[in-house]
Amino acid sequence: MLDLFSGEAPWSEPLAEGALILRRFALVQAGDLLKEIEHIAARNPFYHRITPGGHRMSVAMTNCGDFGWSTDSRGYQYRREDQQSGHRWPAMPACFRALAVQAAGAAGFREFNPDACLINRYAPGAKLTLHQDKDEKDLRQPIVSVSLGLPAVFLFGGFEREAATQRRLLEHGDVVVWGGPSRLRFHGILPLKAGIHPQCGAFRYNLTFRRAF
Repeated sequence: MLDLFSGEAPWSEPLAEGALILRRFALVQAGDLLKEIEHIAARNPFYHRITPGGHRMSVAMTNCGDFGWSTDSRGYQYRREDQQSGHRWPAMPACFRALAVQAAGAAGFREFNPDACLINRYAPGAKLTLHQDKDEKDLRQPIVSVSLGLPAVFLFGGFEREAATQRRLLEHGDVVVWGGPSRLRFHGILPLKAGIHPQCGAFRYNLTFRRAF
């Protein structure tokens, strides 16, 4: 495990009660995570989903775990299979689960047991508008979000979409955890700026671990 107290990056950066950024927490494991993303995408390719309102999302997505998050004309939902292919989602790799549990524990959530991992791929210009993660059955479980590749500006707001937001730059290996009193805060990603990352090329990848059921 990386010595998180070394270098200039702090061990943690608080956002609100129950929410913080663990800087560089996934840096050592990043190579293994990226290899697993490649394997998952080979079995279940990234694609751009359509929102219930008929809009094509700028972020390409795939999933792994017992359940996968998706969106279509019927709304937002977790399913055991990809409705595009009819196939079950690939299993969650052991290194994914271990990282998610370690990060949640470091943030004070020691009972986290994820059963879903949404994998987002951002190309330049892709964004995620302010939203709440509220489709999960057990909102006592936190969200664990891992950033890989190009840097992105993370928006972390309040409990209404119109509330003021914090802007924090997330870099390769950073992990954000939020739960407890901050579990339903709005959050998003500003449009990704173009660049080249030595491990991820022109992309940013984001792993979002949840307990869906």
